[in-house]
Amino acid sequence: QVQLVESGGGLVQAGGSLRLSCSASGLTFSRYGINWFRQAPGKEREFVASITSSGLLTNYADSVKGRFTISRDNAKNSVLLQMNSLKPGDTAVYYCNARFAGTAYWGQGTQVTVSS
Repeated sequence: QVQLVESGGGLVQAGGSLRLSCSASGLTFSRYGINWFRQAPGKEREFVASITSSGLLTNYADSVKGRFTISRDNAKNSVLLQMNSLKPGDTAVYYCNARFAGTAYWGQGTQVTVSS
């Protein structure tokens, strides 16, 4: 059974930092590209960042570029999202997504709240 478990969310003041983690089990992790999405109340889920299966290529939404960094450790079946200079607009539930060959899995999400 495939599981993606996000952790590291919480409440932080504007300008602060959080590090989210996505831990995977039940799949050959090194084959999967990993994405982070987020969904704020009343808004659609939006792309945040992605990393290829090898970790060599990353991509970011314009809204987080320069503030967030995605990385992965295939030996530990995990992906990190380092979030710096957080803004109230970053408040959302953050979801980890794994994709390979037309198959996609989602985690349950972790809440990030940034106070002004």
